[in-house]
Amino acid sequence: MEMNQNEVLRLTEGILREAGFKVSTRCVSRSSCFDLVARKGGLVAFFRVPSNLSCTGRHESEELRTVAGFFGGAALFVCDKAKDRPLEDDTVYSRYGVFAISPGTLEDVIKRGFQPLVIAGPGGYYAALDGEAIRRRRLKLGLSMGKLAESLGVSRRTLYGYERGMAKASVSAAYKLEWLLGVPVVEPIDILTPAHRTRSFLTVAKQVLVRNRLLHRVLKWLRRCRFEAFPAKKAPFDFVAECPETKLSLVGGVACSSDRNLDARMKEILSVSNIVGARSVFITDGRQIPENDIPLVYHEELAKMKNPKDLMAKL
Repeated sequence: MEMNQNEVLRLTEGILREAGFKVSTRCVSRSSCFDLVARKGGLVAFFRVPSNLSCTGRHESEELRTVAGFFGGAALFVCDKAKDRPLEDDTVYSRYGVFAISPGTLEDVIKRGFQPLVIAGPGGYYAALDGEAIRRRRLKLGLSMGKLAESLGVSRRTLYGYERGMAKASVSAAYKLEWLLGVPVVEPIDILTPAHRTRSFLTVAKQVLVRNRLLHRVLKWLRRCRFEAFPAKKAPFDFVAECPETKLSLVGGVACSSDRNLDARMKEILSVSNIVGARSVFITDGRQIPENDIPLVYHEELAKMKNPKDLMAKL
């Protein structure tokens, strides 16, 4: 049965909570590349639940990967359809480098520990193979590469690609290969693999200079104090930062004249920071800020601070 976006989001939250994950509040105060963040032990994941997978754009996907990678988390789209076709269970799709799965696949992984085996790609469905397992079993059975390739109905070159991890197999070929060898050779897909950090401060700093001058000054201070910082365009927070020397991680917001829902945004910043294990902070230019649990730092105070320890003392 087809579900709407809110139903998929509720289902995603329910699956995570039932499996013992700590789940953030939904991020709805402004346009965001993720809807919620979840954590269980050392596993962190950022989830975006689009109305349709085809509606997700390149920039949104890239920022989702970047934000997740900054905190060593996985990035995932959870959706039940792409264009007018449903997403199949036990199948991993991809959208601009971000894994996309159905709610059923998420439930299998999170609650039952069953990793998906099928990859949707151009032209059909494929499986990743354990090439070394294929080679070992073939040699143990006394099969030449030519004999196994003939039985499988593929060329020697294709089988060579399977054994060297250079080629994926169609689902039918992968199942036939397992039947011929009598052992599992399809590799499960770990959808919760942490994303990599992909962008540096210098790459993105110019993009936010005109939009928010206070944020630009904050980022300059962070760079001067040897923080690795990333200004976020589509998130409830405005920047994330980490100081390798002190291990201080920050999820921060800055005062913005365009804010229409500041109280909700501050609560979302606080919730996300609690999930990822970072400190939350809000930099203000002196305007009236709603009472909240986030530490406030006036930009004049920040400018006078000489190092990360001064900021830590304030927090």
